[in-house]
Amino acid sequence: MPVPMNKRNALKLIAGGAGWAGMAATLGLGLSACGEPKPSFNAVDITGADYARDFSLKDADGKVRTLADFKGKVVVLFFGYAQCPDVCPTTMTEMAQVKQQLGSDGDKLQVLFVTVDPARDTPEVLKAYMGAFDPSFVALIPTADQLVAVAKDFKVYYKKVEGKTPTSYSMDHSAASFVYDADGRLRLYARYGAGAAPMVSDVKALLKS
Repeated sequence: MPVPMNKRNALKLIAGGAGWAGMAATLGLGLSACGEPKPSFNAVDITGADYARDFSLKDADGKVRTLADFKGKVVVLFFGYAQCPDVCPTTMTEMAQVKQQLGSDGDKLQVLFVTVDPARDTPEVLKAYMGAFDPSFVALIPTADQLVAVAKDFKVYYKKVEGKTPTSYSMDHSAASFVYDADGRLRLYARYGAGAAPMVSDVKALLKS
């Protein structure tokens, strides 16, 4: 929709630094309903995306989980597998650091790990794997059919790479994390390798918003 001339002129004034607070309040630019500036994030802001909105998968105890189970917490969801040699343990280690660095707010963070290797990632394997990083982390185990569906819904990639023996295969997979606010809304797409500090900042911002 074309921007009206009067609003276009106002935007130019704002860009030049003239009357920022008053003009922004009048036009509703960059301000939330409570009058505070919208938070800026380190991860990619995908608020309003029409995918990855929810899931229904069993955890390692056999309980069906959805996002509603974690209402009131910022949720970080990652796809991986227990025998992953690098990306997965690095990400889980960073998330354990994030929780620790959040201090008293650490209990308001929930990390979810969706396996892309349900054939080998049994409940026992994943309980031990999550426990190696933080006992509060929750592993989710889709069936083969559920994995196809949830990967499609979340727009993530995974592929089995054959090894020297039938059980020594590896899994190629997407390496980013999906971040939800305390109301269960998808907000951020966090790329692999950013480290703990940017995620700590983003989680704090989401908890305040």
